[in-house]
Amino acid sequence: MTDGPVRQASLREHNLGLVLRQAASWSSRSGRRLAGPRQELEGEVARPPSRADIAAATSLTRATVSALVDDLIAGGLLTEVGPAPRAGAGRPAAGLVLSADGPAGLGLEINVDYLAACVVDLAGGVRHREVRRADQRPGRPDQVLAEVAGLAADARAHAERQGLTVAGAAVAVPGLVTPAGLVRLAPNLGWRDVDVPDGLDALDGLPVTVDNEANLAALGELHAGPTGPASFLYVSGEVGIGAGIVLQGALFRGARGWSGELGHVAVRPDGPACRCGARGCLEQYSGQEAILRAAGVGGTDDLRPRAEAGESVVLAALAEAGAALGVAVAGVVNLLDVEAVVLGGIYAPLAEWLGPAVRAEIGQRVLTAAWSPVEVRPSLLGGDAAVMGAAGMVVRAIHDHPARWLARVAT
Repeated sequence: MTDGPVRQASLREHNLGLVLRQAASWSSRSGRRLAGPRQELEGEVARPPSRADIAAATSLTRATVSALVDDLIAGGLLTEVGPAPRAGAGRPAAGLVLSADGPAGLGLEINVDYLAACVVDLAGGVRHREVRRADQRPGRPDQVLAEVAGLAADARAHAERQGLTVAGAAVAVPGLVTPAGLVRLAPNLGWRDVDVPDGLDALDGLPVTVDNEANLAALGELHAGPTGPASFLYVSGEVGIGAGIVLQGALFRGARGWSGELGHVAVRPDGPACRCGARGCLEQYSGQEAILRAAGVGGTDDLRPRAEAGESVVLAALAEAGAALGVAVAGVVNLLDVEAVVLGGIYAPLAEWLGPAVRAEIGQRVLTAAWSPVEVRPSLLGGDAAVMGAAGMVVRAIHDHPARWLARVAT
C-alpha cells in the first residue's frame, strides 16, 4: 500500500465515525444491544455522553466535536436528551444518544425450511421480526426470492410506521456466496448460480448485500452481548450445518470467501451419500433431518420437550449427533486454536444434551485440551443469529461510515 496525504474530507469522515461510535458505546454499556463495535468512553457511564465527554475521550477539540455532532443530529443519527442531574458546580450538559427513529438495517434469511426478516435500529434494538416456516426446496429460486421480497416489503412498512428508514438489506443464504451476491451453490436448497440481488430488484433500489448465513450468524454473535472470546467457531445447526469462524475479533472468510463448510467435513468416509456428492459428511449424522430421523420425532419443536422428559431414543440421537459434531469441531480447534465453540440454530436449545458429547470429543482429540480448555456454549441469539447478524451488518456500516449515510440523506 502506498502512503499518501489525508484529505480534509477523509479526515472528516473518520472523525464522524469516531464521534458516532463514542456515543454508541454508551448504549452498549447501558444495557441496549449494540450492533456495532464497542469503544470505551472515559468518565461516567451512568448518563449519556455530552459533547464535552466525547471531546475529552477522542482528543478532538470541543468546536470540532460540536460541528460533527450537529451534522450527525441533522442526519438523524444522534439525538440530544435532557441533561441528567449531577452533583457539584457547573451547568449540566445535554446527553447524546443514538436516534431511535433514524436509519435501520433490514436482515433477511433464506433457509431450507423457513424465511425470516428482522429490522434492527441504530442501537441494535429489534423493531420487527417475522418468520415464515415452509419447505423452500420445492420452489424455484425466483419463486423463493419473490416471497423474500414480499417479506422485505412488509418489514419496511413496519419500520416506516415506527418512523424508521431502512438504510439497506443483507441476505443470509446457506451456501457458497460470491462478493457480488451470486450463490454459486446451496446444496440443501438445490440452488446453483442464483443471482440473489437481481432476484430482489423489487426492493426499489435498496442496497442489498448477500452472505453465507453462518458468517452473518457469527457476526451477530460477536456483537450480541458482553465481550466474549476474540476467537470462536460458530456452528449453525439447521438442515445443513455451516460454520462462521471469528479470529481475533474479525470474521475469517478464507482466500475466496467460502470458508466454514463444516457440514461437508467427512466424519466417516465410508458413510452415507450426501447431497453435495461426497460420502459420510457431518450433515448426515448431525444435521436437523438426521437428528429427527434418529429420534423418531416429526419436528424440531418436539426435541427439547422429549429430551427433558428423558426419552431414551431422543437422548441417544442427540448424543450420537453431538459425538459426530465433536469429531468435526475438534479438527477445527486443532487447526485454528479457537477459544470457544458456539452452538447455534437448532443446536442452541439442545446444547444441554449435545454439549457433553461435543466436549468429550474435544477433550479426547484436541492436543491442548488438558491445559487450555475450550468453552462450548449455546448461542446468545439462538435461531435469530443469522437474520439479526444480517441486519446488524447494515447498522455497523453506518456506525463505521456515517458520512455515506449523511451524503445519501443530503441528496
